[in-house]
Amino acid sequence: MRGSVSPKLEPFLAQVNEAIANAKAQGIGYTPQATRDGLNNLAGLMADGPDIASVSDVYLPNYETQVRVRIYNPAPDKALPVLLHFHGGGHMCGSIELYDPISRELAKHCQAIVMCIDYRLAPEYLYPQGLNDCQYLLENFAELLDGHQFTDTLYIAGDSAGGAICTSLVANNLDNKAVTIDKQILVYPSVDYTMSFPSCQENGEGFLLEMAKVEWYFEQYFSDDNDNDNDNDKLAIAQKASPLLQNFADNMPPTLVITAGCDPLRDEGCAYAKKLTQHGVSVLHHQFDSMIHAYMLINDLVAEEYQQTFNLIKEFTSK
Repeated sequence: MRGSVSPKLEPFLAQVNEAIANAKAQGIGYTPQATRDGLNNLAGLMADGPDIASVSDVYLPNYETQVRVRIYNPAPDKALPVLLHFHGGGHMCGSIELYDPISRELAKHCQAIVMCIDYRLAPEYLYPQGLNDCQYLLENFAELLDGHQFTDTLYIAGDSAGGAICTSLVANNLDNKAVTIDKQILVYPSVDYTMSFPSCQENGEGFLLEMAKVEWYFEQYFSDDNDNDNDNDKLAIAQKASPLLQNFADNMPPTLVITAGCDPLRDEGCAYAKKLTQHGVSVLHHQFDSMIHAYMLINDLVAEEYQQTFNLIKEFTSK
């Protein structure tokens, strides 16, 4: 069923849809830079995050390339949990800077040391290079926290592609005795690269995130110079990489799943929550029926839902 959007988003969507229609009429295709600029332009609709006592930038230690991590510590005089924050953006957009307000809110509401990583992006860096960056942070984050007090409690959080990263890390580390993820927080997560759920079509146009662009995102993420355009090969890669289609187990961490009713990715987020429940994992699922994908990046327009989201996260991590 197609979602029914909040009236407070209708003027914004009217502008977006007009711009999309004009671009199509002029034959303007997608490019990485234009797509990144478009997402970064949403920063004008984002409220500043709260002041945090300590904010610093570091780099992954002893790694194959320079990958920056920003550390937010709301209470340097206390030992706090650690939260690894993976930003969204279709695996080819987004940054520490764009997500700075969200990282700050996470630090404040969770009373945790938040570490947000500028993982490498497609198409310059193909799957799984960005995911590998996040795996390395997962295994080595403690080395970056010299001078910080922290407990042995670890959370991971991500929206959209960041949710894909979280769920991929969970699936890939089920048997890794060196990694313990205590809770994961997913906001409109991307967990099915096959784009096979009804909401992909039902909400695939008119709600900011268009399925034509999602398909293009995934082509940039998974393609390579030797791509032979074989649809069966592409489907096999998408299936193998999709967190929803990977192994599930009862030792997966308690999970908060937040979905949006007007999001093309709505159904796969719901399916992920359901599958976790079927495997005996503790799940809290909340849907904002009238919200769109990426509503967290336009929080000036949806301030109430934005704060409700962080209230849900605060309640989930405090239990």
